[in-house]
Amino acid sequence: MCGIVGVVSNAPVNQLIYDALLLLQHRGQDAAGIVTQQERKFFMQKAKGMVRDVFRTRNMRSLPGNCGLGQVRYPTAGNAYSEEEAQPFYVNAPFGIVLVHNGNLTNAHTLKADLFSADHRHINTESDSEVLLNVLAHEIEETTRGMPLRPQDVFEAVRRVHLRIKGSYAVIAMIAGHGVLAFRDPFGIRPLCMGRSDDGTVMLASESVVLEGTAHKFERDIHPGEAVFIDLEGNLHAQQCAQNPVLSPCIFEYVYLARPDSVMDGISVYQARLNLGETLAKRVISTVPPNEIDVVIPIPESSRPSAAQLAQLLGLPYREGFVKNRYVGRTFIMPGQSVRKKSVRQKLNVIASEFKGRNVLLVDDSIVRGTTSKEIVQMARDAGARKVYMASAAPPVRYPNVYGIDMPTPDELVAHNRTVEQIRELIGCDALIYQDVQAMKNAVGALNKNIKGFDASCFDGVYVTGDITVDDIIRLNSKRVGVEEGGEDNSRLALPNPAD
Repeated sequence: MCGIVGVVSNAPVNQLIYDALLLLQHRGQDAAGIVTQQERKFFMQKAKGMVRDVFRTRNMRSLPGNCGLGQVRYPTAGNAYSEEEAQPFYVNAPFGIVLVHNGNLTNAHTLKADLFSADHRHINTESDSEVLLNVLAHEIEETTRGMPLRPQDVFEAVRRVHLRIKGSYAVIAMIAGHGVLAFRDPFGIRPLCMGRSDDGTVMLASESVVLEGTAHKFERDIHPGEAVFIDLEGNLHAQQCAQNPVLSPCIFEYVYLARPDSVMDGISVYQARLNLGETLAKRVISTVPPNEIDVVIPIPESSRPSAAQLAQLLGLPYREGFVKNRYVGRTFIMPGQSVRKKSVRQKLNVIASEFKGRNVLLVDDSIVRGTTSKEIVQMARDAGARKVYMASAAPPVRYPNVYGIDMPTPDELVAHNRTVEQIRELIGCDALIYQDVQAMKNAVGALNKNIKGFDASCFDGVYVTGDITVDDIIRLNSKRVGVEEGGEDNSRLALPNPAD
């Protein structure tokens, strides 16, 4: 999972891209990068770390130009600790191309071999984004054949890219001296939208909140399979480049990943979470009578809309029972299980008066490993709760995600090959209520009738691209981000919260 942005303007863009990356920081905290272009020359700064740490005044001064790209990275494949795998990536031929990518290629291993043997291109990292860049560069080279670049050549190249690569991808690339190209996979799994400011600046970004937060008016989402090319004068060219595009966005974006103030593919993320709370309320009633619940308490942050809606519908008090310390490092950077548990208590503190002597219903956005949930349940008991019920706004996470969310392997998922009762026993709560898969799809899908389906593969095991086998999953799991000594936890539990 990553956040990407691209800008074409008549004024310097370095500060604008920096501001955009701050608004995308929730999509990745491991690395950040910006590349700008001035007189066909690229200027790049990228490194591990948060946006505020990667870019200093001296770095910003060295990023001149009126168009550029930016990315924040949460790695899902390759080596999370390599500076070389921070984006953007660059190739010098043809023309000179830089690229940022959000998603995950599921056939990168095959493509890498083809690039070496047939296309005579060298890949220097383990990143699938570098593979994607070289496939795009090769196809642009094939379509131009040494001639000047035209928009129709770019679209033909993207058409060929769609035929070669598999998986999820939202891409923004800059071609030296020509303009900025953006395209989305034929299923629209990962998000990408476009907007324009009053002065004519065009911005492409992963989430609409970036446009609004930088004074750009949202125009539209990039369609699945579509390519958009913006030349250096700001002229926009667009064309559908996929054979059979079908919009099937990742439903986990609405459950957890995206900021609540974003609108993605016509769906308000905040409203989607309210809807999930409404359907979850019906599940709670069938498991625990509301008169046996004294208070509803969300587990910060992204579960709050669902918890508030659930409490309102059940006529129960909604209270904040946990206070989040925003200045503690993420759970996964602590080595070892015992330290991971300790860091949950460092990150969350209870307001004991909201628990003492009460039957509490804790609401979380989703439950993945179960490690954090178990510790939170124990914290509630230690604070004096009589009974602790837990409800998840998402269904059980039973399958790995292969499209750009770094889920644990199947054996690490608490719901994999376990019943709800077995999960409840592991977590230690008095009752466990999960969202229903179809109810989740209906709750989110009701907000845009044009969406016929979602990628909900981590919940239902159905991979929308239709080409994922057991062998693929095993191979992709083996390519999960590398770890340093100490065995860091790179699961979804490590993902930065959208409200942070």
